[in-house]
Amino acid sequence: MWRLKIAEGGNNPYIFSTNNYVGRQTWEFDPEAGSPEEVAQVEEARQNFYKNRHQVKPSSDLLWRFQFQREKNFKQTIPQVKVKDGEEITYNTATTALRRTAHFFTALQASDGHWPAENAGPMYFLPPFYSLQEHRKEILRYLYNHQNEDGGWGIHVESHSSMFGTVFSYICMRLLGLGPDDGQNNACERARKWILDHGGVTYVPSWGKNWLSILGVFEWCGVNPMPPEFWILPSSLPMHPAKMWCYCRLVYMPLSYLYGKRFVGPITPLIQQLREELHTEPYNQINWRKVRHLCAKEDLYYPHPLVQDVLWDSLYIATEPLLTRWPCNKLIREKALAETMKHIHYEDESSRYITIGCVEKPLCMLACWVEDPNGDAFKKHLARVSDYIWLAEDGMKVQTFGSQVWDTALGLQALLASNLTDEIGLTLAKGHNFLKKSQIKDNPSGDFESMFRHFSKGAWTFSDQDHGWQVSDCTAESLKCCLQLSMLPPEIVGDKMGPERLYEAVNFILSLQSENGGLAVWERAGASPAFGVAQSCRVS
Repeated sequence: MWRLKIAEGGNNPYIFSTNNYVGRQTWEFDPEAGSPEEVAQVEEARQNFYKNRHQVKPSSDLLWRFQFQREKNFKQTIPQVKVKDGEEITYNTATTALRRTAHFFTALQASDGHWPAENAGPMYFLPPFYSLQEHRKEILRYLYNHQNEDGGWGIHVESHSSMFGTVFSYICMRLLGLGPDDGQNNACERARKWILDHGGVTYVPSWGKNWLSILGVFEWCGVNPMPPEFWILPSSLPMHPAKMWCYCRLVYMPLSYLYGKRFVGPITPLIQQLREELHTEPYNQINWRKVRHLCAKEDLYYPHPLVQDVLWDSLYIATEPLLTRWPCNKLIREKALAETMKHIHYEDESSRYITIGCVEKPLCMLACWVEDPNGDAFKKHLARVSDYIWLAEDGMKVQTFGSQVWDTALGLQALLASNLTDEIGLTLAKGHNFLKKSQIKDNPSGDFESMFRHFSKGAWTFSDQDHGWQVSDCTAESLKCCLQLSMLPPEIVGDKMGPERLYEAVNFILSLQSENGGLAVWERAGASPAFGVAQSCRVS
């Protein structure tokens, strides 16, 4: 039976923490755990989800709730109240309902003070985590539960079928050992038909082309260039990576390394079969140069502007042939690859190998493996894979990353607004302690500005302190919580946060204010819209 483990690092020598793993939440399978009644409860939840999967597509995140309520022996003692149509809602009725909700919510608090929760949904998060062969059954359950009736998968569990979602999910099933016509309700056969009916895998969007090239089901010459030389450009240029939005920057950082290396995994018999199954013409006859701009209409949310295609074509036709030949490949490309890898290692260390999110995580992990398959960096990455894995009644999925701080800050504010402090004081104290232990105490190491990082001291992340990426709204909500709790008796909610740490939080928030008065989320806005480059932050 699966169990959610809280604030544990295990005995792995390749994992480390800044605050003794406070906020960490990982799933562990124990074949000996669970009474027959508990196992039956989980199985019933799974069956109910499967029966209603086309009507209610997100899960209700029941597994950890069952576990916490069992462990705390929670019994709801406050009677349920119901208000009939047209009946007046009295003060006592509303108060009873509020108390019942608050007491139920306190039973779901983790031992370290946070509230666990699923933060998943996008289907393309799962396939790059192919190292999870030991969890094959739960991964397949998730894929079966979220296959659309037309045989495809969307980018998200609730979206229409797309080439990106369907290709990734199909390949995931094949790598997990299913045959081309296998799977529940002929899942593989139906998915392959959807792909071929929509033009084949050459119509997958750019991120799909990149991953398929790494896998060996596509060719790098069919991918628009991502030169690693981008990372050695003069910082004065408007296209410098420091001016990019952080999530965009940190996706293309490892991608540019893998592109510069032209890394391709082993071409196994399975890869050969996938080449035959997913393309509409023989693999060795595909004109890779012509497929670079192809994208299925189901995936095309906004067409490329002409200037972007001209830029890609210029890099493809003129720049790449030059950079990949002697002497430029020795004088320039190798230097660019080394610089890119330096940035990857810095980001990995700064986030305790969690990285900024689940799209970047497998790319950075793979880049470390390409550099040194036996190196410590890759082993440290492996130790943090479980931070992204989540389990619910619909199966095993990959989270964007956890939402521990965000959920706790908002949950505490709701509890404080209930005016039930005398009844839920212990819950407030544990949540308060979690927030105090989760505030970032130090800036990223070394000359962080030269590594394109904003300062983080005094901030809170979206998930836990180890993640390390500062967020303005999470900081604001956590700061608000700490200020509210400081007004309550310390014998109930614990000692209030010191003034210096409050000042550090305010200082961080103000540092992200833009000229127009709005606040950026992760770091200051960098790029100018005049150059058509994504802003490094969205202003709210």
